[in-house]
Amino acid sequence: MLNQLKKPFTVLMSAAMLAGVLAACGTSSEADPTNNSSSSDSFYSASFENGKYTEPVSITTVFPIGSNVKFKNGENIDNNVHTKWAKERLGIDIKYLWTVSDQNNAYQTKLRLMLTSGQEMPDIIAFRGEPTLISDLIESGQFTDAGELFDKYASETYKQAMAEDPSVWNPYIRDGKRMGIPILENAYNNDPVMYIREDWLKAVGLEAPTTLDELEKVMDAFVNQDPDKNGEKDTTALSVGFKVNLNTWMSDSGWIFGMFGAMPNQWNMGADGTLVYGSIQPEMKPALAKMQEWMAKGYIDKEAGLYDEVKATEAFTAGKSGIIVGPYWMTGWPIPDLLKNVKGADYKAYPLPAGPDGKIGRHGTLTSTGAVLINKDMKNKDAFFVYQNYLFDNWANPKEGGEFENGFAENYDFALDPNGKPYPATDTDKVPGGWVDPIRYTLTFDGAIIPSLRLNTLAKLAGGAEPTTRFEKNLSMSLPKQLEAAKIVIDQKDTIMPQMFTGVPTKTQLSKNDMLTKLEKEVLNKIIYGKASVDEFDTFVEQYLASGGKKVTEEVNEWYATVK
Repeated sequence: MLNQLKKPFTVLMSAAMLAGVLAACGTSSEADPTNNSSSSDSFYSASFENGKYTEPVSITTVFPIGSNVKFKNGENIDNNVHTKWAKERLGIDIKYLWTVSDQNNAYQTKLRLMLTSGQEMPDIIAFRGEPTLISDLIESGQFTDAGELFDKYASETYKQAMAEDPSVWNPYIRDGKRMGIPILENAYNNDPVMYIREDWLKAVGLEAPTTLDELEKVMDAFVNQDPDKNGEKDTTALSVGFKVNLNTWMSDSGWIFGMFGAMPNQWNMGADGTLVYGSIQPEMKPALAKMQEWMAKGYIDKEAGLYDEVKATEAFTAGKSGIIVGPYWMTGWPIPDLLKNVKGADYKAYPLPAGPDGKIGRHGTLTSTGAVLINKDMKNKDAFFVYQNYLFDNWANPKEGGEFENGFAENYDFALDPNGKPYPATDTDKVPGGWVDPIRYTLTFDGAIIPSLRLNTLAKLAGGAEPTTRFEKNLSMSLPKQLEAAKIVIDQKDTIMPQMFTGVPTKTQLSKNDMLTKLEKEVLNKIIYGKASVDEFDTFVEQYLASGGKKVTEEVNEWYATVK
């Protein structure tokens, strides 16, 4: 997935300029740990000594409180172990103009209201999600050239992490300026593997499938041979949910299309070297026919078209479905619920099977999930980099004996045993008062991530390597099933069908996408449910192209010509 796109010209130019800038600011950066200057040409905008601002400087922001953000000890997002750390360690006072529960796109809605009503923007906005909003925020003119600041202020570790995939800047480039700083993600983090009920395989006397034919034999047995041995015909084979998309982050069905050479809901590389929208590729047709057949045979739940990614997992975790496809981290959530709900249940991760022509295809993971925008009027713009540099230098790949060697904060995300050794990550019940994950409170949601590090390390450990670094030692305490799943993700990395369009939404996409998406969902769902012939797909493609899809394709390829 890394380096899936070549460097755009603008980034190459920036990289060339960067060398000079680094040479200039490197001296400043190295000499500044005890710098107490606040002159306009110094690295810091306020007095800075011993790694922190001597008088706290503030960063104003806004924040979505997701379902994975929990608090303890009476803390909240405004006042917690993270905000106290930022102030005490770095002299940075984080102030939230507002926060909101991240349910039903509330964060996105509130940001858009803020934008349309002309409200004053905070110093920084971190956003992951719908690209149109971040594009509109950039176009508002209230944010500065973040790339220029990044070149000047980012640490070498931060820059090296960003350089692993230069295409992460593409969505935020305007007139050659990088207007947003990409929020990095672990490479391969959401790439799927196949989880199968191991006890069900034994019950029906079959091996894990490696081909489509073998898969269908297993699915038929899971539906018709009473794999849970309760005497009732009450099981389904495969948990998928395509209320949102066919190609999605959990309970995925994109791999079914990958077996035929297509990947819906994203832009793929066509045979002629141009980009083509996956949902209208000819290879979709046999895959839709296969899903229609599976729906008719009861291999797929009749409600799958109404299920989102989370809802679709419930049949698997309740013990009523035998197969589900999703990321390696499903071994931490939600699959363990299966073991709580069904006595004697067991599951195992397996590689995705090959299609009729031997093809295997899965979606990849973009190495950026969003961006940070910096207000052009922010008083202490360097403060964001002081904060983020520290996390990249100390959290992303923690050092032995370093501040974060065991986690973010003792008795929050880790606890020590009577001998002063950390309990394994799986022993969350050893944390007094309950385990919480304070890294979720950070300004970019996950602290700091070096994309290539996590999954490759997990796979290396799963292959039997002895952990040597602190990062490796920490990951070696991961769930064994998580290590196995991560290794499969890496072993099948050559099957990735990457999302090739990472640019700004085109003019026609902005005006036509809602209509085109609705058309796509209606027709493809009708086909899967058997309410329309598979041949209806050909009519759909014609209608899609005539309704704006052709123009979108032209615009996407015009963008691609600037970055390939």
